[in-house]
Amino acid sequence: MAFLFQKFQEAVKTLAKNPMFAKDPRQLQLEADVNRLFLYTSYNRLGGAAQESDAEEIIQMASKASVADQQKQVQENVHSQLKSFCTFMDEILLPGVNKTNTAPAVDSPVSSKAHHRSGLSFAVGGSGSTQRRSAITETRPLTCNEVSQRLKDLMGYTLAVKPSLIPHKDAGQGLFVDGEAQVGTVVALYPGVIYSPAHYRYIPGYPRVDAQNPYLITRYDGTVINAQPWGVGGDAREVWDGSNAMHINPNMQNNESASDRAWKILSKPLEGRQGGNYVDVLERRNPLALAHFANHPAKGMDPNVMICPYDFPLTEENMRAYIPNILFGRGEEVKMRRFGSFWFKWGSLGNSGAEVPALKTIALVATRALHDEEVLLNYRLSNLKRRPAWYVPVDEEEERRRWS
Repeated sequence: MAFLFQKFQEAVKTLAKNPMFAKDPRQLQLEADVNRLFLYTSYNRLGGAAQESDAEEIIQMASKASVADQQKQVQENVHSQLKSFCTFMDEILLPGVNKTNTAPAVDSPVSSKAHHRSGLSFAVGGSGSTQRRSAITETRPLTCNEVSQRLKDLMGYTLAVKPSLIPHKDAGQGLFVDGEAQVGTVVALYPGVIYSPAHYRYIPGYPRVDAQNPYLITRYDGTVINAQPWGVGGDAREVWDGSNAMHINPNMQNNESASDRAWKILSKPLEGRQGGNYVDVLERRNPLALAHFANHPAKGMDPNVMICPYDFPLTEENMRAYIPNILFGRGEEVKMRRFGSFWFKWGSLGNSGAEVPALKTIALVATRALHDEEVLLNYRLSNLKRRPAWYVPVDEEEERRRWS
């Protein structure tokens, strides 16, 4: 498999230059990322019995298939992995248990342990009223550590949060793979509350939402996920509404300028209760729901995972408890159009017909084999804003394209 992986690595480096890709810089970077994800996740799906001819076929497909077709295959590859993960979690938590209890949607406790770290402040989201009552399936009374260890026994790896090995004082806590994960593996899931561009003004702290929250991340389509309310998870399966927040460091430096103060006056954040979070029953002992603790590599280090947008189909009810996200708002779809750094409502989507409702989430995919080591993610912070002193760009050209 080492020889086949080398072929895939060579393909990753060359296919992004394919003239079939878009000329628009931002779209070019999106398509290059899709191409990489297609190769990595398809390589993973080949398994240990893969032949060189199989690898060659996938590389040929990556050079000829449309970006849309590659995106569909990436979604299928990731979904297949997550389906296996959910099956393992059911085996750990639900063997022989069929009884369910109906319970009202209530606030659920979250660990108060603070994890100060450098953040994923990629982009520009409060608490809301609960929307419905849900059935909570009875589960085994296992601790988070017990669930994590049993997952490692079944899947070969799990995750741990502990002091980062990145050599700067702001690194704080880091994310570590405990065990072995092959290239193309879905290593972690980014948990929290999902905000569409139509709901940016509900993000706590809007418009300078990342001032005291390093747990924000955005997709190319403008969807923002706030992992701060998730923290390190919880101790049970419960109705979660995203209303609990991690501790925010009160001593964090305030860099507010006159411009920031003007923005606060002109762009007053809306009260979250107007939108409300679409609550759901989630398994808070989810060993993979820790992607927000991944650190950016220091100088001389390379990232070993990359961001993968994943649209979870809500029709997969048996998997739902293990997808650690809820949607802000009542699930309505609003068509938005981007002008520069701003998003505006643009007409109506109307009846989308056959489209399957989905949660727009994010996973971290391994770009090489990982073994008992820290997970490192290229943050790709915007070069249009002042970046932290510890931040060293992995690829300046990629960043320029991403934020063009």
